[in-house]
Amino acid sequence: MANGFIVTKEDWEHMSPAQQSWMTFNSVRDMNARVSRLEKRSLFDKVCSTVGGIIGGFLAFLGVKLGG
Repeated sequence: MANGFIVTKEDWEHMSPAQQSWMTFNSVRDMNARVSRLEKRSLFDKVCSTVGGIIGGFLAFLGVKLGG
């Protein structure tokens, strides 16, 4: 979970079904929030990849033309 709380197998076995359901709900909600944040970053990641490819391609072009 986001706060670093870790549930062990022994803890899980001693929880009531209502507590287990609540922990499951919280885990799914936290995972959904994390995935949503990653999906929002996709445009930034694509832009960085494109710019990096352009710079790398240009440097490779210069290396071929100037180096040999």
